[in-house]
Amino acid sequence: MIPEGFAGYLRRLGITPSGTPSAEELCALQRAHLEHVPYDNVGIQLGRPPGIDPELSVRRFAAGEGGYCFHLNGAFAALLRALGYDVTMHVGGVHPDVDGRGANGNHMVLTVRVDDREWFVDVGLGDGPHEPLPLRAGTYEQGPFTYRLEPSVSEPGGWTFHHDRLSTFPVMEFRGEAAALHDFATEHARLSTAPDSPFVSAFVALRRDARTVHLLRGRVLTRTDAAGSTDRAVDTREEWFGLLEKDFGRSLDALDDTDRTALWERVSAAHEAWLRSREEGEAGRG
Repeated sequence: MIPEGFAGYLRRLGITPSGTPSAEELCALQRAHLEHVPYDNVGIQLGRPPGIDPELSVRRFAAGEGGYCFHLNGAFAALLRALGYDVTMHVGGVHPDVDGRGANGNHMVLTVRVDDREWFVDVGLGDGPHEPLPLRAGTYEQGPFTYRLEPSVSEPGGWTFHHDRLSTFPVMEFRGEAAALHDFATEHARLSTAPDSPFVSAFVALRRDARTVHLLRGRVLTRTDAAGSTDRAVDTREEWFGLLEKDFGRSLDALDDTDRTALWERVSAAHEAWLRSREEGEAGRG
């Protein structure tokens, strides 16, 4: 039986729930989410950041849109609860270096208890695990990627998640205690509006499948798999929007031509600035 309000969301995932929570179904739900609902900041880049109320995110995902961690994990938690899963939200922190800085609040994490086991569940990392990981210390391989979970040193009772060298980030930490949606409101406001926020300064879209991470950062498309990473620039507006729709599964039906022009111009300006800074850096080293 499909819970009321979730039919469109589940259609997008291509999942018909069994009606009985299980680890097998939980894995299938996470795989489908990562493959069909992209991590993106389209609304933030247009100056219209969507709120993180899960009901809103569920409607947006049913309409083909994406979001970032507070949207993705928030809606997924609501879906899992509606399907009968025991879900807990946690305050987390994603870090650009291996040392980490504790759970600084820039990420939402889920843990799920099912079949007498607890799982680390996360559809909001962009290039995180394709399937849930058992919430116990260990090293886990999924396709070409290697992950490690260990008890956190900086967050007593919490956990540290390590990604391998192929990732866009090396470390994420999260607290052990349960969190509520309001615990993320302040950081969401900062990340979606502050000039120094990475979501405001640069466009990003991520989607992953069993063997590949697809990343569109600005106008650079990167695909990462067992062979490593390949990059190429996307030079035309038509190709860029085509990639978003076809490769990333992101519906653009809600964007009119004015929106598309504004988004392309913003992304292109940032891309040109990045090229100039890279050239200046290479000239300085020469």
